[in-house]
Amino acid sequence: MEIVIKDTYEEMSREAAHEVASLLNMKPNAVLGMATGSTPLAVYRELVRMHREESLDFSQVTTFNLDEYVGLPPNHPQSYHYFMHENFFKHVNIARQNIYIPSGNTRNYRAFCEWYEDRIREAGGIDLQILGIGSDGHIAFNEPTSSLSSRTRLKTLARQTIEDNSRFFANADEVPVYAITMGVGTILDARHLVMVANGLHKAKAIAAAVEGPVTHMITASALQLHPSARVYLDNEAASQLQMREYYDWIAHKRPSAPAY
Repeated sequence: MEIVIKDTYEEMSREAAHEVASLLNMKPNAVLGMATGSTPLAVYRELVRMHREESLDFSQVTTFNLDEYVGLPPNHPQSYHYFMHENFFKHVNIARQNIYIPSGNTRNYRAFCEWYEDRIREAGGIDLQILGIGSDGHIAFNEPTSSLSSRTRLKTLARQTIEDNSRFFANADEVPVYAITMGVGTILDARHLVMVANGLHKAKAIAAAVEGPVTHMITASALQLHPSARVYLDNEAASQLQMREYYDWIAHKRPSAPAY
């Protein structure tokens, strides 16, 4: 796991976006895993800017979103369908048929989840998966105690997640209790993982995920098992890392490191 720490949220987000852009320049038909929430917003804004100003091309890209609330229609302002369309898809030249987002209104959730896993495999697997992290250390909606080998499935949200996400709704009672989510095992199948986190409220979760033991109580800790994972942080999110000095030292020495 590589830790990249920047002074500000904006700088951190630009670095993460440029990593995505580098992949697309090398592989125009890349498969991207997409995340929602407030943290990736600046990443998407930078990708949109690069599309408009630098001709970054999404025409051959396929995307798979991590999750979706159960019970919200796609046009609901707090659905992840709506979020992705408003903040990213409608601003770039991605083909609608190449966009996959879990359905929160299917009649057969088990069959849908199996279908979603099949679509990922048929696309050749995810090349780069963007991730955020919950305040309790979860990735996607893989709440504490989730299996680290789990696949796409129906999940009951923890009270902490509902409280954290209530800021997007009128009150906590309106937050759906269930969601469809990629599993930890599904996420770990991606060839490269990019996690972004900012703010003091994420510092404890980041420290546990990056430097604590690998455990199903902190599902983001599973990134420690991945051969190609990079974590982008601002100073506040990195504030509880015990090895912060070492991560900065690595970044300083990286330009002179021998080719590997």
